[in-house]
Amino acid sequence: MNYIWTEDMGAGLHYWNMVNEHLLQNKCVVESKGSNQGILDAVRGLEPHENDKYFLAFDVVYDNMDVMNKYLELKELAAKHAEQIIILDMICFEHIILSFSKLTEWTGTGKTDKIIIREMILSVIRNHKINIDEITDRKTLEYLMGFKKYSTERVIKAVTYELTENDAWTVKGRCMGECWHQNCCVLEDADKKKCNVDRVMSGDAKIGTLFGDRETQKLLSEVNPVGNL
Repeated sequence: MNYIWTEDMGAGLHYWNMVNEHLLQNKCVVESKGSNQGILDAVRGLEPHENDKYFLAFDVVYDNMDVMNKYLELKELAAKHAEQIIILDMICFEHIILSFSKLTEWTGTGKTDKIIIREMILSVIRNHKINIDEITDRKTLEYLMGFKKYSTERVIKAVTYELTENDAWTVKGRCMGECWHQNCCVLEDADKKKCNVDRVMSGDAKIGTLFGDRETQKLLSEVNPVGNL
């Protein structure tokens, strides 16, 4: 059996369930462990059966000491079953959304300041953290300095939530917003949803576009229980 364990609940869990349904032909069992600590606790003492594989969607952020301590322990535990327990190379679910190439186009966001900050942040992520020394934009630096408890993950989540604040595009509720996965509506008041998809698309087509994007493909190349994706 193949498993995907995520710390995410709500929209993040919904994302992994859609990955399983649309890309993996439901060949995995997707489970939320509620937190990084929950994943770590689940892996302790795990003795996989011969054909079992566990793909761990564990948020890895190198400038958060608490996360790093858990990650180092998780790596040590996973190394005992290296062929069966695979830690995915990811920062967090929100980074997948933030790096989606059509994010600002589709959502139709008018937050030009946050669009610039997004582009700057994505351009200077090195080894799972924002390299502040490379940032040249003054407003981006001021934005980062405004965090009382700064970490790469916290910044990524904040910018992602601002660019997807409309209910139709949200990624912080019980599920991903309807515009990510449902057929495009054709309504006179469609502009109120701030939807700027370049053409009327089916839900499957939008999901396929999201999953076909570079960051998602890089991540999903590691989750391969049913052949090449």
